[in-house]
Amino acid sequence: MRQLLCVFLCLMCLSAPGLAVQPDEVLEDPALEARARALSQDLRCVVCQNENIDSSNAPLARDLRLVVRERLVAGDSDEEVLDYVVDRYGEFVLFRPRFEGSNIVLWLTPLLAVLLGAGMLFAFFRKNSELNKVQPLDARERAKLRKIMERDER
Repeated sequence: MRQLLCVFLCLMCLSAPGLAVQPDEVLEDPALEARARALSQDLRCVVCQNENIDSSNAPLARDLRLVVRERLVAGDSDEEVLDYVVDRYGEFVLFRPRFEGSNIVLWLTPLLAVLLGAGMLFAFFRKNSELNKVQPLDARERAKLRKIMERDER
């Protein structure tokens, strides 16, 4: 009985994202519906934030799904649909921000952080390697060491 319950719960968790798109939203044309589903995967629900509109049950996500489908039925290309949604909700609605304008900073920041970290590690190890080099004692240091060793022998 316990195993059956576990299997049922696993199946429910796997099917939950499919429940977000309501039957009345589905387009009759399978090609348009496939495009709508693909676009919905790339759009962030502004309410849920870490969920795409295809799997979100939020009312705003439903509205966005309907807008995407309306634009597709009107004959817009995928890029035009995304442009329309971005114009209304901003770049935040895209899971993958575009590589243009101020978003270039978002794309390059991880690379800059890695380079900065590598530079800091290089400087750290270089400094430590210079400190750990054995340097010969000068005359003053040798004399001081001799005095210390003579005191220890007594």
